[in-house]
Amino acid sequence: MTDRTSPPFVYTCTEYRQEMILLALRRKLARPDLSEEERRRLAEEVSRLEQELGM
Repeated sequence: MTDRTSPPFVYTCTEYRQEMILLALRRKLARPDLSEEERRRLAEEVSRLEQELGM
């Protein structure tokens, strides 16, 4: 992952894709009808992606 604070910052297709996946996972996580197992799995995946993206 590149350092977003120092120029020149290049936003790659991979980063965009990861952010869109993260958004979709967060939306799924907000659904009230999820089982505890599914909620746990989604939360772990969100956490992993956030770390990869430096969030």
